[in-house]
Amino acid sequence: MLDELRCESCTSSAVALGAEERRLLLTELDGWQMLDRDGIPQLEKVYTFKNYKLAWAFANKISELAEEEFHHPSILLEWGKVTVTWWSHSIKGLHQNDFICASKCDRLT
Repeated sequence: MLDELRCESCTSSAVALGAEERRLLLTELDGWQMLDRDGIPQLEKVYTFKNYKLAWAFANKISELAEEEFHHPSILLEWGKVTVTWWSHSIKGLHQNDFICASKCDRLT
């Protein structure tokens, strides 16, 4: 299971996952989609909540996870909604770390 793995150090010399590797790892995630922004593949999911305070608490949990894994997503906090986007900035693409962290986000709900 992806959520049982730890992120590895990802430097600019790391290799981004290929399309087939990304597709296979995506099948292990629930409700995540792969997007392409400015030629950079990214993983994204929108979580919904009953109010702003619950969404805020979840965004804080994601921030704590990011610090634990030393891998940081984009987090958009709105009333009743948190959008989380993972990609590896140093390689301008997706790494296994992104899928690990996406899986760990789902554990936090």
